[in-house]
Amino acid sequence: MAQFFKAQPNKSKQLSSKVNLSVTQLDHLGAGIAQHQGKVVFIAGALPGETVLAQLVEQKKTYAKAKLIKIETASELRQQPDCPHYQQCGGCDLQHLQLDAQREYKQQTLTQLMAKFSGCELDTMQTSIAEQAWQYRRRARLAIWFDKQSRQLTVGFRGKNSTKVISIRQCPVLPDSLSKLIAPFGQVLGQLSDKSLLGHLELFEVESGKVAVLRITKALKNKDKQLLIDFAKLQQVELLLQDNEGQCSAIEGEFSLPYYQLEKQLKLQFKPGNFIQVNGSVNQQMVKQALTWLDVQPQDTVLDLFCGVGNFSLPLAQHVKQVIGVEGVVEMVAQATANAKANNITNAAFYHADLSADLSGEAWLQKVDKLLLDPARAGAYESLAWLKKMQPKKVLYVSCNPASLARDSAELFAQGYQLKRLGLVDMFPQTHHIEAMALFELK
Repeated sequence: MAQFFKAQPNKSKQLSSKVNLSVTQLDHLGAGIAQHQGKVVFIAGALPGETVLAQLVEQKKTYAKAKLIKIETASELRQQPDCPHYQQCGGCDLQHLQLDAQREYKQQTLTQLMAKFSGCELDTMQTSIAEQAWQYRRRARLAIWFDKQSRQLTVGFRGKNSTKVISIRQCPVLPDSLSKLIAPFGQVLGQLSDKSLLGHLELFEVESGKVAVLRITKALKNKDKQLLIDFAKLQQVELLLQDNEGQCSAIEGEFSLPYYQLEKQLKLQFKPGNFIQVNGSVNQQMVKQALTWLDVQPQDTVLDLFCGVGNFSLPLAQHVKQVIGVEGVVEMVAQATANAKANNITNAAFYHADLSADLSGEAWLQKVDKLLLDPARAGAYESLAWLKKMQPKKVLYVSCNPASLARDSAELFAQGYQLKRLGLVDMFPQTHHIEAMALFELK
C-alpha cells in the first residue's frame, strides 16, 4: 500500500486565540514584554503599563511573540505618531513613545546590557548626545518595485517585517528638501518606458548639496535619460546612475564627489556606497566628545580602527603627533588618504586590513598612546586580541550595538582596563537603535 507524505502543521507558527496581557517593560528591540502561561511574550508596539489585547503568532519553548490587536489601557507616555506611514513602514518603530521616554528607555537598555554582559558597576554614565528628533537623517535608500502584471511602480520603504515595498510620499525623519523629493521621483520614474530596469534610489544631502543615486540594471533609452536630466535640473539635485558593478556616473557631464564638513573646516569627500554617519549633527558632537574623552595631546600617537573615510582620524590628526587609520574596505582607505591630502594633513596614514583576521604581520601594528574603535554591529572582539601589542593607555569605543560593546568590554577588563565613561548617542530618534561611546583606561 502506497503511503503519501502529509505535511504536519507548524505548531510554533499557529495562531492562538486573542489574550489580554499586561506589559511591564520594553526589550532591547523596543517591543513590549509581558508574561503568559509561564512564558515571556514580546509584543511590538506595546508600552510598559499598558493592558493590551494580543494574538500569539509564534511560540517557542521559553518565549512567544504576539501581534498587537487592541490597546485596552494606554500608557501616559503613548503619543500619536507624526508619520502617516508609521503603521506600515518598517523604518521607525518608536514614534508612539514620547521622545524623553524614548531616550530614557535607551539609556536604561544600554546600562542593563553593559551590566549583564560585562559584569561592571555602572557609575560612569555621562550626558547623552542628542540633537533634533525629526529631519535628522541626511541619507536614505528607497526601494523600487515594478509589478509587471499591474504595470504599477512603487517607490518607498520596506514594510514592517516584510519585503513588500510600501509607497512613501513623505518621511519626517528626512530633511524637508529630501522628503519633498520622494513623491516627484516616484512620478518621474513611473513615466519611464522601461521601469523593470530600476533597482533602488538613494537620496542624501550634505554640505556639498543634494545627490540622488539611481540603480539601473541596463542602460537607459535616450528619451528616458532626457526625462531624468530635465527632472534633476528642475529639482536642483545631482543625479547619478549606478550600474551592475556598483560604479556611478553622472547622468549628464561629470560630477564631483560629495563632501560633508567637520570642525576646523575639514571637508570629507565620499563615494556613493561609502559609509558615513547618517545623522550629521550628532556626528559633529560625537567627534568633539571623542577628542575630549581621549584627552588628546600633541605628543600622542593614535590608532583609529574601522576608520572609514577618516571621520575621526582627520580631526584627531589636527591635535596629535600621528594618526594611524585602518579600514577593511579598500575604497574607503583610498578615500581617507585622499581626504587627508585635500585637507593638507600630513601626519595621518591609512592602511587596509581585515580587522577580524590575524594582524600579527601588519607593519602598522605597534605601541600607541590611544586607540579609537568604531566597528560595525559585529563589534571589535578579534581586534582586541592585539591590545598587548598596542598597549594604549586609553581606548575609546564608539558602538552601534550595545550588546557587542558589552561583550567586548569583558575582554578589555580582562586585559587590565577600567570603564571610566559611558554615554548614550541618540543617532536614530524614533527608532529603538542605540549607539554609545565608552572610554576605557589602563589601570
